[in-house]
Amino acid sequence: MRVAQLGSGTPEIAVVAGVHGDEPCGVRAVERLLDERPTVERPVKLVVANEAALERRVRFVDEDLNRAFPGDPNAQTHEGQLAAELVAELEDCLTFSMHSTQSHADPFAIVNGVSETARNIVPQLPVAAMVETSNFAQGRLFSKIKTIEVECGLQGSETAAQNADRLTRAFLTAVDALPGDAMRRELPVFELTDVINKERADTYEVFVDNFTEVDAGETFAAADGDEQVADQPFYPVLMSSNGYRNVFGYAARKLEVLSAPPAAD
Repeated sequence: MRVAQLGSGTPEIAVVAGVHGDEPCGVRAVERLLDERPTVERPVKLVVANEAALERRVRFVDEDLNRAFPGDPNAQTHEGQLAAELVAELEDCLTFSMHSTQSHADPFAIVNGVSETARNIVPQLPVAAMVETSNFAQGRLFSKIKTIEVECGLQGSETAAQNADRLTRAFLTAVDALPGDAMRRELPVFELTDVINKERADTYEVFVDNFTEVDAGETFAAADGDEQVADQPFYPVLMSSNGYRNVFGYAARKLEVLSAPPAAD
């Protein structure tokens, strides 16, 4: 784990990249901040988490770090020990954690509860949606640390790296670490309600778009041509044919739309 800091004093804000070693977009955003060393109005902790997995270009060494929290210093796995170190490092920080996905190109935020902090900060980020995932928070960083996660774009893409940089700077502006005003935007909020499992097959297909409502009776996916039909309406989130080994993605319901403030005259 690599830890650095912008500004002097004790940070209450942190930016985390490289939780997964096959998601380098956030690492590039952190490295750019370290290269530029912008003047900050609040100290910021910068963390590149799973250096061993990043070096090997794999998602993890022994187990998924973002399912290993709170971790244990005496764990038998690399990520189990690393999770405990990361919790100790971030204990008093509001944390911004960057990821990428194989299922959706546009950035979106993931939170553990729609808190006032999330309501204030996330609409200031250039994201398409906010996803509340407390039903599936076990073992994730935000189960122990106050965290806003963002999916920056498609895994391994240049666009995801560019988005990570833009998102990080928007977050740091929103928390008054960088000067400037962030634009608030209208933002739909979804809540994950269920996992959409997939059977073992040679080929998988997905016929619907993330964050677009699927009607009851609509065919939304197939495994070796065996179609899956929605028995009730839902919004797909992180749906893809091969993003996850055992699931197509998640079903969600739409909670609300956070409104943008009216434009000034």
